[in-house]
Amino acid sequence: MISNRAKELSSSQTLKITAKAKELARQGVSVISLSAGEPDFKTAPHICNAAIEAITEGFHGYTMNTGMPELREAVAAKLKRENKLDYQPYEIILSNGAKQSIGFALLATINPKDEVLIPAPYWVSYPEMVKMADGTPVTIKTTFANNYKLTPKQLKESITRKTKGLILCSPSNPTGACYTKNELKELADVLSEHPDIIIFSDEIYEYITFEGDHVSILNVAPALKDRTILVNGFSKGFAMTGWRLGYAAGPKPVIDAIAKIQSQETSAPSSISQKAGIAAYTGSMKQVSDMRQAFKERRNFLVNELRSIEGVDCFVPSGAFYIFPDISRFLGKKTPDGDKIKTSTDLCIYLLEKHGLATVPGDAFGEPGGLRISYAASMENLKEGMIRLKNGLSSLS
Repeated sequence: MISNRAKELSSSQTLKITAKAKELARQGVSVISLSAGEPDFKTAPHICNAAIEAITEGFHGYTMNTGMPELREAVAAKLKRENKLDYQPYEIILSNGAKQSIGFALLATINPKDEVLIPAPYWVSYPEMVKMADGTPVTIKTTFANNYKLTPKQLKESITRKTKGLILCSPSNPTGACYTKNELKELADVLSEHPDIIIFSDEIYEYITFEGDHVSILNVAPALKDRTILVNGFSKGFAMTGWRLGYAAGPKPVIDAIAKIQSQETSAPSSISQKAGIAAYTGSMKQVSDMRQAFKERRNFLVNELRSIEGVDCFVPSGAFYIFPDISRFLGKKTPDGDKIKTSTDLCIYLLEKHGLATVPGDAFGEPGGLRISYAASMENLKEGMIRLKNGLSSLS
């Protein structure tokens, strides 16, 4: 009864850990959850008010499949104003989140057996999305020493006759690493020698960068625009996770292809959310700035705490709200009950079940020696979380 496609897919480890943590909390267990990539801030009042006004004024119907012209215009204006990128509204499609934009972009461009390069650690859904498009995910293992960033040499050596795409995520989920202008330029130089490769640029954490402004690969290599699909959204930077609103910007033929798929799968995102999106891109950015500062303070706290733990290594993430320490020296150790910690998944289950701390194993991201900790949580929870982490790790032998 179940299709081979569904059988071959893996469930999201992030969502599984988060669900398990919530279930334990419902049972009365004290749980500090540092697993979910969801800001602990409320959506700004001016954005909420725009949605409320849309509801009260009866803006309840379907919009155009590609999204409201007014919001696509606002996105184009934002890309021009903030990113120095020129897009026409017809080169933009709105979706039910950046996640959907990536999935539909892959469906619109990838054929069976096409290879898509994915630097690891990667966001858990990238390989599965490629599989759903009947493509072949090819992971490229990056190194802790290079802050888990893809090098030009690794990229060049990974390209084959079957390579059709490259997924880049900067700032990165799960590592928080950001590519510099020079690093992106070096990758772009390699890509310029392979004109058939499509670049899927996931920039959803754009507003959460701590050292300088966000840089897109198109800022350093505008010649790649005709084969780059830029993906972004409102969930992370504006604390609008539940609003389900994202977009893709790219060449018109690709956007038209995505639009065909979207017309058969979901149609446009919520009309109410789109009204809120207009307010987000045309209103005050103060909360965005305030959140970024709060995340930076939390990042600094976590870096200091993690570096104080013997056996744990971590670099300072430049963006997003994740830190991805190397915990490989704890693999192979035993719990007080005598159970062996063979994998980062074992370690996460142990920390959750025995110490009430929810994190996400590096296994889920293609890097078994890592552990993702989200600091999209209050400082109070981060402090308690670090106490539980230290207690959990120190009890291993």
